[in-house]
Amino acid sequence: MKEPKDKRTKAYKNWKANYNKESKGLGDTIAKITKATGIDKAVKFLAGEDCGCDARQIAMNKMFRYKKPKCFLENEYNYLTEWFNNPRSRVKPNEQKELLKIYNRVFSDKKQLTSCGSCIRNIINNLNALYKTYGN
Repeated sequence: MKEPKDKRTKAYKNWKANYNKESKGLGDTIAKITKATGIDKAVKFLAGEDCGCDARQIAMNKMFRYKKPKCFLENEYNYLTEWFNNPRSRVKPNEQKELLKIYNRVFSDKKQLTSCGSCIRNIINNLNALYKTYGN
């Protein structure tokens, strides 16, 4: 049974908000640490509001980027919600095609349709892990 559209949209927005909180690179991680310890306030007090921290954060994110999967699109999130809430013993070819399309975009991969059960299971497990990582 499908959830109402507004409930699915809210669930996706919550998932995406949690995804966006995740550090993109070393600059974000350092910014979180300095904020948690209060160092950022001390630096801004001593150096002023424009201390260059934001520029350094962006530069460090570019130089030391984390390998993070792309965010699900809302239609992908909704498809996976439906998929994971209705477990099945077999994956139909059209379902495999849709799961592969999502997987390849999100993980920047080029996997092909296959009859290998463990390969399909790995794709589904990776999608499920990402789906659950930022879930509520």
